[in-house]
Amino acid sequence: MTEWMIGKVRGLQATSSPHGVFTILAQDHRDSLRRFICPSDPESVPAEQMTAWKRRIVSTLGPYASAVLLDPQYGAGQCIASGDLPGHVGLLVSLEETGYEGDPLARGSRLVEGWSVAKAKRMGASACKLLVHYHPQASNEGAQRALVEQVVEECRRYDIPLFLEPVSFSIWAGVSKDSDAFARDRRRVVIETARRLSGLGVDVLKAEFPVDPLREKDERVWWEACHELTEASAVPWALLSAAVPYEVFERMVVVACEAGASGFIGGRAIWADIFHVPEPEVPRALRQAADRLKRLSALADEKGTPWYKRHPFMQTSTQIETGWHVTYRER
Repeated sequence: MTEWMIGKVRGLQATSSPHGVFTILAQDHRDSLRRFICPSDPESVPAEQMTAWKRRIVSTLGPYASAVLLDPQYGAGQCIASGDLPGHVGLLVSLEETGYEGDPLARGSRLVEGWSVAKAKRMGASACKLLVHYHPQASNEGAQRALVEQVVEECRRYDIPLFLEPVSFSIWAGVSKDSDAFARDRRRVVIETARRLSGLGVDVLKAEFPVDPLREKDERVWWEACHELTEASAVPWALLSAAVPYEVFERMVVVACEAGASGFIGGRAIWADIFHVPEPEVPRALRQAADRLKRLSALADEKGTPWYKRHPFMQTSTQIETGWHVTYRER
């Protein structure tokens, strides 16, 4: 008998469209946003400027998303307090610190100091997001898996959904993630990662595209790889954008959703262009980004698989017995 977790179900409803598809705006960027703001000296960017840009993007694009993903340091609390995050839009909050620690061939993830699942729940977040640097054959695979299991248990305790974002990397010295060698192995790595991590109790897999779309041009291969990812994942999955050009990301969303994805969580592919124009043109670029988000959302809603058709909670009876509230979440 599935243990009903009403908070998780409600959080998934709050972060998805009326069709049950995730059309989420990602704006939890930290180091990458600093590089956009000041490429020559990212470390000089003050916190106030980071928050100002996040508020500007969220206030314009947020109304067209099913939810917005924000970080605790510069975005989540600030966008709620300012009113820039609309009340009808769901909120995901990141748990991980930006970047990685340790060996580049065995990248470790760490949680934001002073932040927690409990605080995210308390502030009214609809869901939490955890990014982990992960490769199935990395020497620290066990440690990264243990971190996922730790956060899964916290989210279960506080009855809040967990979106897991595994980010792959090369485990071979001298071979970068952008290389032809890694591209040839990407499908295996992404799908094996989904197979290993999606069944640990996470609620949604925020997945990388399982092939390199800039090297592999055959969309039939795209579909086959995405379908294989759907089969490997124990939970609904949503596509991350990974800073590819918008036109490419739009095609990726269509193929992924046709192959079983439950939507997308998109960031730089949607809004990065606003940092490539002079300040007087930023409002126009923001409107263009909003149009992109609206188009992606319509495509995902049309072609995506509703999350409730894939989530384990919804595969049994949805009837809740009278008196459920007496013992609800007592353990």
